[in-house]
Amino acid sequence: MLPMLTRRSDKPFLWSDLFDDDFFFPFFTTRYHSMPAVNIKEDEKKFTLDLAVPGIDKKDLKIELNEDVLTISSERKEEKEESREDFKRREFSYASFCRSFSLPENVDREKIEASYKDGILTVTLPKMHEEKSKVTKQIKIS
Repeated sequence: MLPMLTRRSDKPFLWSDLFDDDFFFPFFTTRYHSMPAVNIKEDEKKFTLDLAVPGIDKKDLKIELNEDVLTISSERKEEKEESREDFKRREFSYASFCRSFSLPENVDREKIEASYKDGILTVTLPKMHEEKSKVTKQIKIS
């Protein structure tokens, strides 16, 4: 278990500029190590996937279709450097996720669409048009 560093308001903390709150942020959060939540909805015409991806830019999202598997992923690298007379701080972070979904046979793969708004990625998977008049037929056994 990592020790928690605290800062008391009545005393200045040694190296406070170096060990401020955002310095330890990647180590004390699960945001960088979690999968986005997903809601899957179905109606008569389509399936809809809603992924919660707040803080991720649209340009960092990737959607691929490989046969019957739809894969949604993101990869982000960030580097930050700060220099002053008495110290130099260099930080980097890396975040990624990858979610895959097996598509049912009735999804029209040519008409899949995606949109991104307010941290929600919406992927629409239209169903193929099926013939409304399905005929029931008896098969004679010989």
